[in-house]
Amino acid sequence: MTTWEYLTTPLVIHNTAAILNNWGKQGWELVQVVPGPEGGLVAYFKRPAGAGSENAGLDAAAQAARTFEGN
Repeated sequence: MTTWEYLTTPLVIHNTAAILNNWGKQGWELVQVVPGPEGGLVAYFKRPAGAGSENAGLDAAAQAARTFEGN
């Protein structure tokens, strides 16, 4: 049976394609996009567990957060 790891990230409207493509290149599959609790959009991703390097998701999430914050 396949086991999965999951990731959520905010989507910046003016940069949505770049964000989604970045996650896709790292093996993440988009599952759903929903409104965030404080506005904006949140993307939910999954990939088979062990499909990427151990901290790739964390590093990419930090980069996405910096982009979201404009840094």
